[in-house]
Amino acid sequence: MRDIVEIGLGKTARRGYHLDDVALTASRRTRGSKDVSIAWQIDAHQFDLPLVAAPSDAVVSPATAREVDRLGGLAVLNGEGLWARYPDPEPLFDQIRSDGAPDDLMRRLYAEPVRPELVAQHINDLNKSGARVAVRLSPQHTLAHAQAIVDAGVDILVIQGTVVSAEHVAMGREALNLKTFIADLDIPVIVGGCANYQTALHLMRTGAAGIIVGYGAYRGSTTPRMLGIDVPMATAIADAAAARRDYLDETGGRYVHIVAHGDISTGGDIAKAVACGADAVMLGEPLALAAETPGGGTYWDATVSHPKLPRSELLRLVADGDRIPLTEVLLGPTADPSGARNLFGGLRRAMAKCGYSNVKEFQRAELTLAHRG
Repeated sequence: MRDIVEIGLGKTARRGYHLDDVALTASRRTRGSKDVSIAWQIDAHQFDLPLVAAPSDAVVSPATAREVDRLGGLAVLNGEGLWARYPDPEPLFDQIRSDGAPDDLMRRLYAEPVRPELVAQHINDLNKSGARVAVRLSPQHTLAHAQAIVDAGVDILVIQGTVVSAEHVAMGREALNLKTFIADLDIPVIVGGCANYQTALHLMRTGAAGIIVGYGAYRGSTTPRMLGIDVPMATAIADAAAARRDYLDETGGRYVHIVAHGDISTGGDIAKAVACGADAVMLGEPLALAAETPGGGTYWDATVSHPKLPRSELLRLVADGDRIPLTEVLLGPTADPSGARNLFGGLRRAMAKCGYSNVKEFQRAELTLAHRG
């Protein structure tokens, strides 16, 4: 039964739950953490870590993408970011990290036109290194740039916006119909974000290999204030998992992966997202602590540079000299008990404590509401 609340005469709202509102219940036998697999697979690509590095210029450069792939995850390069606009964007990061940077700096930097040949070159270089390559495009610019990216040999295409529907309609330009677009491609496509059952089901019906749940909320996100849109992630992931079950029945067994994106900053958050039904998590802000990421301890997402309505702020997390290796952030070992480091060691240990041996089993873990005074 849905938890519906009357908020006024003739107006109701459904109650939703954030990941902080739920807790795992260790109700089965325990097992050794070395006996737990956290691997996942999308199409022909198998990954040791259920990690998708968010397509933020602050955390994913071509060099970072190679390192994330080496450690077992998938990094998504922003096909409309600084690496797609400038032959050498490295000096720009010094401007961004500067305390004296003007408020409109990001919009000015991202006003430079996208150059598809730069993205194609990064894809070629990553292919030569043996790393899997994923590139993100916004729904508004997918038709304009996707072909060059596909021709360059990208492994996975990510079509991502704050909110994505099966058909993006825009006055004055050709609409993006995801179903027909995906049908013409020979590579897996991940699309999102979405926040409820119906949208998740519609996106699955486009033929997408994976869907992104959430819009990537982080501490610098102003989307709830600017647009009034917020996503209770525990409920949204569970809704998408219900849509996947129905889609499995509808198609006779086609499985669509769920990637949770937003309000995830610790190993415990990752564990609860998987227990709600996610196959992997998309991380941005937590990776900004790593010395290998280009942002130098700062984080921002694509909405920071919107020319008319920016919906996030540049977040300064840690001084450049205080950053730590990416291996410690993802896999440890660490002496930090906060949960922000050894993220996937935390997931592995949570699964072991609850008695589950792989990600798909852990999606059935018992949850309780964590009432706090």
